[in-house]
Amino acid sequence: MKCMDKSCDIIIIGGGPAGLTAGIYAARARLDTLLIEKLMVGGQTATADIVENFPGFPKGINGLELTQLMHEQATGFGLKTIMAEVTGLELSGVFKTVRTTEGDFTTRAVIVAGGSVRSKLGVPGEAEYAGRGVSYCATCDGAFFRDKTVAVVGGGNVAVSEAIHLTHFASKVIVIHRRNQLRADRILQEKVFADPKIEMRWDSVVTEIKGEDFVSELKLKNVKTGQESTLPVDGVFISMGLKPETDYLKGVLLLDDSGYIVTTERMETEVPGIFAAGDIRHNSGRQAICAAGDGATAAMSAERFLRE
Repeated sequence: MKCMDKSCDIIIIGGGPAGLTAGIYAARARLDTLLIEKLMVGGQTATADIVENFPGFPKGINGLELTQLMHEQATGFGLKTIMAEVTGLELSGVFKTVRTTEGDFTTRAVIVAGGSVRSKLGVPGEAEYAGRGVSYCATCDGAFFRDKTVAVVGGGNVAVSEAIHLTHFASKVIVIHRRNQLRADRILQEKVFADPKIEMRWDSVVTEIKGEDFVSELKLKNVKTGQESTLPVDGVFISMGLKPETDYLKGVLLLDDSGYIVTTERMETEVPGIFAAGDIRHNSGRQAICAAGDGATAAMSAERFLRE
């Protein structure tokens, strides 16, 4: 396969549902296709304890299992995968050079399907206690807090899902949200409000994370009254949204004010031969099924581009 000589028809950056679906479609089209993933094939979806809204799984499916099946399907059609971090994207005529920590790769078409990183709180103690009570992944670290009291900061789908997951281990889960109502889907809210282990702390923000060897308390401030308080906890899971990993694309592609890639409905960017799909794209649905649809569209558009 030419990709092993570092020259491909299509290079897909990112191995979440968007990238994996693009890989299935591109490989089935018999295009030399390479997927480059930085951390773990499956992306954020792979860390989900259960995915309940992906069609075809009426009882839900573990996120890691779902993305492993996608990867197995894509690999079966001929997709090649390497683990590397993409550090740059350069244009030279009809060819694009994808620079990575494993060397440079040349291609005629690129599908950017990379994901996002968790946003930081940016408060004193956050960096100091990372890995010592501060976590950004309940699926990864929840088991370390068995029979402990933990806090989850955030009010969206990810934060609420992580709070529910943590009830399998922690004795108490306190959800801290700066508003007086959650932004999560109604079905997730129903589960949270029905769980006796979960307590809500409304209209509040974390101003400091404190402890000795490990986290022991949070400093909170009520955004309406200004009142400050102390909350004893053994750990805190920060789930304040995502930031797209597009710094390496600045000056190459058109990005919106938040750093997301601007595309057409065909997933085309302003640069011919470069496409974007999934959560990294402007106005994405931020759902696994939406990302998969984006990936299919991007691969078909890339195939059309190469054939023409």
